[in-house]
Amino acid sequence: EPAAPPVAQPAKPPFASYVAGTGIIEASSENIAVGSPVGGIVTKVHVKIGDVVQAGDVLFEIDDRDLRAMRLPAAARVKEAEANLARSRVLLKLAESVPDKRAISAEDLSNRRSAVAIDEATLEAAKAQVEQIDVELDRRQVRALVPGQILQVKTRPGEFAAAGVMATPLMLLGNNDKLHVRVDIDENDAWRFAKGADAVAFVRGNPELETKLRFVRTEPYVVPKVSLTGMSSERVDTRVLQVIYSFDEGALPVYVGQQMDVFIQAPPMEARPSVPAASVSPGAAS
Repeated sequence: EPAAPPVAQPAKPPFASYVAGTGIIEASSENIAVGSPVGGIVTKVHVKIGDVVQAGDVLFEIDDRDLRAMRLPAAARVKEAEANLARSRVLLKLAESVPDKRAISAEDLSNRRSAVAIDEATLEAAKAQVEQIDVELDRRQVRALVPGQILQVKTRPGEFAAAGVMATPLMLLGNNDKLHVRVDIDENDAWRFAKGADAVAFVRGNPELETKLRFVRTEPYVVPKVSLTGMSSERVDTRVLQVIYSFDEGALPVYVGQQMDVFIQAPPMEARPSVPAASVSPGAAS
């Protein structure tokens, strides 16, 4: 039977000689996987998919009832330390204001001064404990560190949010004012890539939708290939050079995470000169 036609015609290379690669659309800030510095139950989610946030906005909150319970006695100890310090200062002031210095011993005066110093240190320690609890309370409010748009939300009130890096991030944040394309170039073609070469990206499913790309940077480290096509003949042990390009957001109807076919102009592959075999003298063989 004749082969079935493809669902969508593939894009035609616009250059006679080129390097091709698969491109993944991402935010200009890269896709930031938002996590929690501490594990706990999520009590409130302040954002939804598509919301634009600024740096410092609260994204979601972790249960902090244990810390609030600790803060109450800590704040009470601060008031107690302040009262003790005020009393010690009054006693010291009375001792220092005695007209006749023989009416109070030098040891008693020294003890009162030491009591003031001890109460000052006690007050500072109590305040430091309250500040430490306040810092921990602030850590339970996960905030955006950069402005951007919420691309994905994978946490809800009542769910447990684990601390650290997760396979599925709790939220995905990115600055999509300008979109980038991360192109994977096979390591076998990396030597043909040139930074200033023209590059064109095509939308998969409609080769009529294309846009020119602007070079941004090259990742200096060659990484294992992770953008797989699913073909049975595809090698998964290939390493790729990742090149970042940019294009105007309104140029194409595309979204972050979408794949594109990218062609980069490159010099033609010339035949490599064969290396002549080393001549062996008759007497060298043993």
